[in-house]
Amino acid sequence: MRVGLGYDIHRLVPDRPLVLGGVTVPFEKGLLGHSDADVICHAVGDALLGAAALGDLGTHFPDSDPQWKGISSLKLLEQVEDLIRRKGFRIINIDATLVAERPKIGPHVPEMRRRLADALGISPEQVSVKATTTEGLGPAGSGEGMAAYAAAAVEESE
Repeated sequence: MRVGLGYDIHRLVPDRPLVLGGVTVPFEKGLLGHSDADVICHAVGDALLGAAALGDLGTHFPDSDPQWKGISSLKLLEQVEDLIRRKGFRIINIDATLVAERPKIGPHVPEMRRRLADALGISPEQVSVKATTTEGLGPAGSGEGMAAYAAAAVEESE
């Protein structure tokens, strides 16, 4: 078994949809980025790539490449899953934590788990999504941005 850790942070801006865990969440701002800026998906992707010692999302999907402009981060996760499978690994589980003061994501968590699982070819029971605040501290606490952490466990395929 191997474990990887992922982290991502993006600035909140007006006039962008807020996409978290592949779900568009109603909110007055969205995350700024080259893709859909889904911090949960990006953290999960980096955790998986790290577990398989395959680098990071920026190496595989650079923001300097126009083919990734505006892409759904779920599509990136599908490609990450393909990369780790071709290297001989399968996903055991994913654990992701969103860091944000608001909006509350509780009602959206089941759909996030399902969409992440679908993109990765695993069961929603293998995916955990949760959230925490920073009690008003830092970029997430001030509402300037959102961040996410993720851990991923993989094992060699049989």
